[in-house]
Amino acid sequence: MSSFTQSAKEMFTTTTSSKKVDDLQRDIQEPVAGGGLTTDHGVKVSDTDNWLKVTDGHKSGPSLLEDQIAREKIHRFDHERIPERVVHARGAGAHGYFKVYDDRASKYTTAPVLTDSSRSTPVFMRFSTVQGSKGSADTVRDVRGFAIKFYTDEGNWDLVGNDIPVFFIQDAIKFPDFVHAVKPEPHNEVPQGQSAHNNFWDFVGLQPESAHMVMWVMSDRGIPRSFRMMQGFGVNTYTLLNSKGERHFVKFHFIPELGVHSFVWDEALKICGQDPDFHRKDLNEAIENGAYPKWTLAIQTLPESREHEFDFDILDATKIWPEELVPLQEIGELVLNRPVDEFFSETEQVAFCTSHVVPGIGFSDDPLLQGRNFSYFDTQISRLGINWEELPINRPVCPVLNHNRDGKSRHRIVKSEINYWPNRKDTGRPVAPADGGFVEYAQRVEGIKQRARGEKFQEHFNQAQLFYNSLRPHEQSHLISAISFELSHCEDPVVYKSYINVLNDIDFELAKTVAVNVNGDLPDKPGRPNHGQKSKSLSQTYYMPKEPTIVSRRIAILVADGFNAVEMQAVRAALTSAKAVCYIIGPRRNHIRPAAGQDFGQGVFADHHFEGQRSTLFDAIYIPSGEEHVKALAKNGRAVHWVREAFGHCKPIGAVGDGVNFLREVVRLPGVKLFAPSHGSNDEVVSSYGVVTTGQYSISSAATDVLKIGPDTKGFASNFAYQISQHRCYERESDGLVEMVAF
Repeated sequence: MSSFTQSAKEMFTTTTSSKKVDDLQRDIQEPVAGGGLTTDHGVKVSDTDNWLKVTDGHKSGPSLLEDQIAREKIHRFDHERIPERVVHARGAGAHGYFKVYDDRASKYTTAPVLTDSSRSTPVFMRFSTVQGSKGSADTVRDVRGFAIKFYTDEGNWDLVGNDIPVFFIQDAIKFPDFVHAVKPEPHNEVPQGQSAHNNFWDFVGLQPESAHMVMWVMSDRGIPRSFRMMQGFGVNTYTLLNSKGERHFVKFHFIPELGVHSFVWDEALKICGQDPDFHRKDLNEAIENGAYPKWTLAIQTLPESREHEFDFDILDATKIWPEELVPLQEIGELVLNRPVDEFFSETEQVAFCTSHVVPGIGFSDDPLLQGRNFSYFDTQISRLGINWEELPINRPVCPVLNHNRDGKSRHRIVKSEINYWPNRKDTGRPVAPADGGFVEYAQRVEGIKQRARGEKFQEHFNQAQLFYNSLRPHEQSHLISAISFELSHCEDPVVYKSYINVLNDIDFELAKTVAVNVNGDLPDKPGRPNHGQKSKSLSQTYYMPKEPTIVSRRIAILVADGFNAVEMQAVRAALTSAKAVCYIIGPRRNHIRPAAGQDFGQGVFADHHFEGQRSTLFDAIYIPSGEEHVKALAKNGRAVHWVREAFGHCKPIGAVGDGVNFLREVVRLPGVKLFAPSHGSNDEVVSSYGVVTTGQYSISSAATDVLKIGPDTKGFASNFAYQISQHRCYERESDGLVEMVAF
């Protein structure tokens, strides 16, 4: 695996250059082995371990303030941190590119980034959680930020979205209230990285416009398996302007190539402690292994003439545009292919503004967007200073010329005596629209100045019902459990009892079930009828990849001394040929001896030991054959727990020969049909509830088991790979098997 990873690293470092990567090179320093140490002002340092002090060589005296080298070192350390983001503080980022398929979007916009297929636009993308601080865990239940900076030839375009298409509030004036409510409570700074507390549920219970968003966050969408397996949404309604001067409203959608997948709650909770950086590592691991994260960009568009034809307001950020009413149009792809070189300079200092658009893209009267346009720019000034757009990660790749001057941390040096317009040298003149100058759409506006919202903004439950109705049974069950978990952490009865009333306006059975779980007041009738409508694209299962794939899936191979290494190598080769990533897990992080008669030198080196990792960090488990190795596993409680936990988390499990006996006699998976010799030949494959077993996997088995991932495959590796491609077997939950296993 290490040689493959090294090859992949060498590949992406030589093939992922772009205008932005080239632009960053002038600020990148690559220290070389043996290079000398200097101060910030360039003086070579002879001793960086001892402060200059008064001493006779035996007894230490006072340190001297005159030591500029020591003072600089301490001063720089004291000022390394900048204010963290109020929200979206914890993030991870990567470089990549965006490219449209053709000019199909030219009927809506003149923006070349969306219409010129000859371009490959550099991008930087930052994923984040919302509630927690920089030190919180990756796998908490939360909204995920999905922010993209497009470095176009016409300037930077920032699309600052989330992994959920709606938001908690309609009007930006409620931002401070919402953020104060969801953040840790002010009297004790608790809880960190989660919304399971009184203030959040008090707020959303009294703010019914949040009902739709609460459904999304409490669904499986709130605990994504990977940044690479999330949808992305622009959230707000933007506009596009075409060459005829016609305006269309637009929503932006990003659909992941790998499908939309999530953790189960028990798994997400455990990973918070076992590997709080799981998502960050996952992103880098995929890129470094050449499994580049990829999304399809799709747009929903509406001409101005259709703005008012729906029962919801298209400018309301708490509403989606159902795809049955406004179909998606796929126009391009986004690919991430390069990790950052330094986290702080890139991921931490990158700054996004919803107000940063390019000609051909504009704003609607979405009241949430209008406020974001003000707030985001102001926020970046607070964090980074007025010259934040001159930082390497934020500066455009196109020429920049204006009369803005000075300010803290100014980088650019303008060699001119002119800093105003108009001027005698015609320097820095406005650019005509025909030459690419930005022009606002000539929108007619009339009305009365007042603090009010439109009539359609007053309806809050139709789409919350639509979302809940559209979920598969296991998804609904997870949502009920999530809300029950959150409300059970609210100590104030007023809070958890009152939210039952909100749920009762969404679905009567939902409200009753949660009320029983959290000791709420049991409603005796629905707050309002559930309309029963569904939208198929609201379930995660709708986004399974067009072709089943196990690319970048992490597979744990459990071994002990005496395992069948020949078989293991054959299965591993088949899985890695489909770009899965296999890890050997053994009783120690060292060489594990194969079965007698198998010549593997010192043995096979284990990547981790049983206590050093957990099943939660992998997508599937495989147990090879080998009588001695299975006896050792049977005596190891942690190894047994690995398998039971994976089963409880609905993950695929594969076993061969003696490994099947281990499942049958030691792990004892309830309700699962396993291979037995009486079933036929030893090559027969039995698949039951995502558990794939067979009697043997020999060289001849491998020769006939050409890996083809699909539902009707016959070979062990192919069958196991198909189960992995399905992510999980949720039938274990629905059929009651999970609750029969302690994990």
